[in-house]
Amino acid sequence: MKSGFITLIGRPNVGKSTLVNQLVGQKVAIVSDRPQTTRTTIRGVRTTEASQIVFVDTPGLHRPRTLLGERTNERARSTLGEVDVVCVVVEANAKFGPGDRFVASLAHDVDTPAILVVNKTDAARSDAIFDHLAVAAEELGEFDAYVPLSALTGDGVAALVEELEGRLPEGPQYFPDGMVTDQPETFLAAELVREQLLQVAREELPHSIAVTVEEMDDDPAHPRRDDLLRLAVTIRVERDSQKGIVIGRGGEVLKTACSNARQELEALLGTRIHMETRVRVDRDWQRRAQALDRLGFDRS
Repeated sequence: MKSGFITLIGRPNVGKSTLVNQLVGQKVAIVSDRPQTTRTTIRGVRTTEASQIVFVDTPGLHRPRTLLGERTNERARSTLGEVDVVCVVVEANAKFGPGDRFVASLAHDVDTPAILVVNKTDAARSDAIFDHLAVAAEELGEFDAYVPLSALTGDGVAALVEELEGRLPEGPQYFPDGMVTDQPETFLAAELVREQLLQVAREELPHSIAVTVEEMDDDPAHPRRDDLLRLAVTIRVERDSQKGIVIGRGGEVLKTACSNARQELEALLGTRIHMETRVRVDRDWQRRAQALDRLGFDRS
């Protein structure tokens, strides 16, 4: 068997998370049209008889305006020297800018095979895609391969998998059959709640909301049941005005977001979910090192 780790890097909103979900074959990373939705590295696992590929979805590299932004950038960059292949993801329907050139330079700075993935071909004309590839070779430097594809439709994804498998070493199967991510249930729940809040409470910026989830301990009033996972969900915002938006009139926003997240989580885990939620104000949490450490956004 061939096996290895692949990291995907790129500017915010180029479609890395959508591509990881497409490669894995099911949802392991939340997606949103808001930049910088992904805040930490997320692993998705694709296993076949011939290979096991572990994809590392990273936060979009950007010019940070907060301490959280600095730390998400650090997490994305730290993966480059720890994988077998680097995939630099750019858009087929947008001109290359300073951000694309910066990301490409990071890939060229490490001694790791690099593939340029030109995503969103479904939103570009076929003749424009070929022109885009020619410009990419000039502006972004030489890569080991250039793969145009659509993470949304799946067109071209098989060609990327073939390129990746050809560059993987022989190795062990790191994860058992059927495992598609190494993220714990509480992390998946938190991400799904945050994704739904971004969709429902669209007035707010993604980084003004943080979600943490803990499995609730047994207590006499709620004994543990094998068919029910009980979760305590805490949603943090930075200002009192944001708290009102997250809750919504009559609690409708929070109720809708958590209900949608619960249904999706139940489908993923194959068990019933009970969520107890609360919203609290944690002022300027994304700018305070202590708050980031507590929420899991440390420098590791």
